[in-house]
Amino acid sequence: MNDDELTGLRALVTGAAGGIGAAVAGRLASLGAHVIVCDVDAAGATEVAGRIGGEALPLDLSRTAELAGLAIEADILVNNAGVQHVSPVEEFDPERFSFMLRLMLEAPFLLSRAVLPAMYAKGWGRIVHISSVHGIRASAYKSAYVSAKHGLEGLSKVLAVEGAGRGVTSNCVCPGYVRTPLVEKQIEDQSRVHGLPPGQVVSDVLLTRPAIKRLIDPEEVAGAVAYLCSPQASYVTGTRLVLDGGWSAT
Repeated sequence: MNDDELTGLRALVTGAAGGIGAAVAGRLASLGAHVIVCDVDAAGATEVAGRIGGEALPLDLSRTAELAGLAIEADILVNNAGVQHVSPVEEFDPERFSFMLRLMLEAPFLLSRAVLPAMYAKGWGRIVHISSVHGIRASAYKSAYVSAKHGLEGLSKVLAVEGAGRGVTSNCVCPGYVRTPLVEKQIEDQSRVHGLPPGQVVSDVLLTRPAIKRLIDPEEVAGAVAYLCSPQASYVTGTRLVLDGGWSAT
């Protein structure tokens, strides 16, 4: 991709104060986009925005009632914000389950709804959802996360079908375990649930199914997002880019 390929475009990236979101925000900015860095962490969003020449949008996306009336002008929307919680279904707190679905499924719906009118008016738009290998496969103890990601995959396909004739694409990126604070926290939770030391969790739990035995770097995910936002991806919609090291091939 050329360094100026996204010049003149506005990109909204959620959960962009760190991890995958910050990497995506930086990559899109490097390609010329003006990036709106959205995160519940106001200080983190401000820091990332200042570093990449974007703007910060502090927002708690789990408060979905406050998102229903939003209208946002953006050419690119990257739905990335998310959390993980590891617990057996019978012990999973119902409010935590509801919170995670609000954050990772309802908020992407509402943000897509907020950006679509301007995209349709322009006849061009890119919506990318950071799903997961857990949007394709299930793992024990992750009922809310797996449910939200499976739902996000369905939402993406509907957006693709509705937007196809109006210049708007919608796709998912499905990484395996990415080297982020979210995964570091998950290692602690998995250690507790499985009764294993943290180092053994990585080798015996996280990396048992991928054929490539390493965690993914956030920049690799950002590269996939950048491609889906590019002019070269105009015919790619309603599908997914899977970055799972061969996990779903088995």
